Amino acid sequence: MIKALFLDRDGIINEDKGYIYKAEQVTFTEGIFRFMKTAASLGFELFVVTNQSGLARGMYQQADVLELHKWMNKELEKEDISIRKFYICPHHPSLTGRCECRKPESGMFKAAEKEFDIDMNSSVMIGDKKSDVQAGKNAGVAFNILVKSKYASEPLPEADFFAADLHEAEQALRNYCEA
Repeated sequence: MIKALFLDRDGIINEDKGYIYKAEQVTFTEGIFRFMKTAASLGFELFVVTNQSGLARGMYQQADVLELHKWMNKELEKEDISIRKFYICPHHPSLTGRCECRKPESGMFKAAEKEFDIDMNSSVMIGDKKSDVQAGKNAGVAFNILVKSKYASEPLPEADFFAADLHEAEQALRNYCEA
């Protein structure tokens, strides 16, 4: 079994600028390369779990998102970082109905767990929204980090740790692994 670091995309890996689907829209967040390198050095495989309701809204196509993720992976590989797989929820409840993959549901996590034999009791989730950490909890992820954002300005009970930024999240991840 492997241990996974599940990362939200918009707001954690890249700045959240709304419905991003092109490379030129991406600005990587400050500290994300170091955070991911630290996670990898601690033995975590990296996975992205991202709600992409722009697909349900018809703002862009699945091929656009897949192309963007391919580009992101190439950029991350230049920093010696490898994302094992990107999981995407293309739904929005008011447009496509309820699904099992849209965070806070755990479908993307469960798919990764099954596909890669992930030990959820050793895994970590990092996100910038309540729904991110709720999804981690719902999936049985052991440690859920919430990073301060426009969506989360204070600690929430769902989060195991509330970080002011990725530097603080990195230290929390180190402390979690040393405990």
